[in-house]
Amino acid sequence: MFHDRNEAAIRLAKELEGYKGKQALILAIPRGAVPMAKIIADKLDGVFDVVLVRKLRAPNYPELAIGSIDESGWTYIADHAASVGADSRYIEAEKRTQMATIKQRRAQYTPVRPPIDPAGRIVIVIDDGLATGATMISALHGLRNRNPAKLICAIPVSPPETLKKVAALADEVVCLVSPDDFRAVGQFYVDFPQVEDEEVIQILRG
Repeated sequence: MFHDRNEAAIRLAKELEGYKGKQALILAIPRGAVPMAKIIADKLDGVFDVVLVRKLRAPNYPELAIGSIDESGWTYIADHAASVGADSRYIEAEKRTQMATIKQRRAQYTPVRPPIDPAGRIVIVIDDGLATGATMISALHGLRNRNPAKLICAIPVSPPETLKKVAALADEVVCLVSPDDFRAVGQFYVDFPQVEDEEVIQILRG
């Protein structure tokens, strides 16, 4: 159990101390992970940015991910998508919706500069926890195509089966807790408020 995202970030930073001073690129999956990634980047003397990915939502059940999409348009579709009513027409419409959100967020978050190039760098991708792992899968896949020197997934909590999925896409996975009785990321935090766009923009502006 973590008191809040700040505590989780501090504990993750301790596990990542071996990368201190190596100019690691610490990338947050917005929005929840943004305050965490800033703390970790500061503690590791690294560089901080965001990686923009969006989950694809199940029909009539927006909390359930049926897949995800990255900034390039690459899409991951989970095995259970069809069983919850996501046919090809629905998926195409949902992809358009989420790509529009990604473009809007890029314009909001980094309006005066492009995303930092991960090529040749140690890249550490941060989220506040994994459930299905859909957005992390898209983030890692997209970053791998951009030739980082090393690609690391770092999260406070994840169910064991999701860890196996992301481990296949990363060079290293750092996870503080991997319980069998996982129901939702929020159950492992005492204080787990939603992070708003205004806070993300303020953090990115430094």
